[in-house]
Amino acid sequence: MKGLGFIDKVIYFFNSLFALALLLSLLVPFIPPQSFPLIGVLSLVVSPLLLVNIVFFIYWLLRFKRQMLLSLIILGICFFQFNSFYRIAMTDPPPMLQKQLKVMNFNVRLFNNYDWLPDKDIPEQINGLITSTNPDIISFQEFSNNETINLNAYPHNYIQLKKQQPGFGQAIFSKYPIVNSGNLQFENTSNNAIFVDILKENDTIRIYNIHLQSIQINEKDVDFDQERSKRLLKRIANAFQIQQTQAEQLVEHSNKSPYKTIVTADLNNTAFSYVFRKIKGDKKDAFAERGSGLGKTFELKKIPLRIDFILTDPDFTVNTFETHSEKLSDHFAISSAVSWE
Repeated sequence: MKGLGFIDKVIYFFNSLFALALLLSLLVPFIPPQSFPLIGVLSLVVSPLLLVNIVFFIYWLLRFKRQMLLSLIILGICFFQFNSFYRIAMTDPPPMLQKQLKVMNFNVRLFNNYDWLPDKDIPEQINGLITSTNPDIISFQEFSNNETINLNAYPHNYIQLKKQQPGFGQAIFSKYPIVNSGNLQFENTSNNAIFVDILKENDTIRIYNIHLQSIQINEKDVDFDQERSKRLLKRIANAFQIQQTQAEQLVEHSNKSPYKTIVTADLNNTAFSYVFRKIKGDKKDAFAERGSGLGKTFELKKIPLRIDFILTDPDFTVNTFETHSEKLSDHFAISSAVSWE
C-alpha cells in the first residue's frame, strides 16, 4: 500500500475485508451446511457484497489507483460463478415447440389473511394476476382456503394443509388431469414438498412444489445488538442444516421419477446456496434462461433476494420467464412458459 495516505489505507483495509467475504461466498454452494453452518449465511448477502465491491472498484478507478484490481478481479470471478445474478432480457425467444405448458409459482402468505399488507382486496388482486397470467399450473406456498380466490379454471388440484386452524400449507392447481400425487412429509417442521403427475395429451409430467425450512427473519431482526445477532446467526445456521436434509430428501425422491420434471420452489435460500445447487443439479433455471434484471422475489431491508424458483429438466425449452411486480405478498409471483418435443 505504498503511496497511499492514511485514509486510503483504511479504505483499502475495508475493501480487502469485503473482497474476502465475497470470495468466500463463492465457496458456499459447495460446502454442506451441516459441515460448516455459518458460512452459509454469506449466501444471503451476496448482492450487497457485490454492490460494495463495485463501489470500491469505482472509487479506486476514479483515483487511478492500482488497488482497483482487487475488487475488479473478484468481480470478474463472480461474473462467471454467479452468472444468474443479473440477466439482460433476450429479444430472440426460442421457437415454441408443439407441446407447451405455463407454470406459476407464488408464496401467497395466506392470501393476506392477517392483514400484513394494508390493502384489503389482496385476494381480488391475486385473482386478477392469475387471470391475466393465465397459467396452466399454479404452485402455492403458504396456501389457505379462501372463498374469495377464484380457481374455477383449475378443476384438478392437490392440497396439503396443516390440521391446525386456519389450515395452511401447499397446493398445486392444474388445468390438466392429475393422475398421481403425494408429499414428502419433512419431519419436525411445517414446511413440506408435494408433487403431482399431470397428463397433458400423451405426456405425463411431474410437478414438484417445494417449501424448504423457513429462516424466519423479519426486519426487526436486522436491528440487533451483539447478543441478538448471535441468536440470529445460530437460528439461520440451524435452518440451513435442516434445509440440507430436506434438499437431499427431495433429490432422492425426484431421481426416482420416471417422468420429465418441473420444480417450483420457495427455497428460503438464494441461488448462491448449497441447497439450490443440490436441487438444481442439471436442471435449467428458468430465470437464468429467459429472465431479466435481478429477479428479486423477496426483499429484506431493501436487500433483493431471489429465493423462489422454477427449474426444469433439460428436455424442456424455457420460452419465457416473468417476475411479477405486483406487491400481493411478502414474495413476488413468478411464471414461466416451457415447451418440449
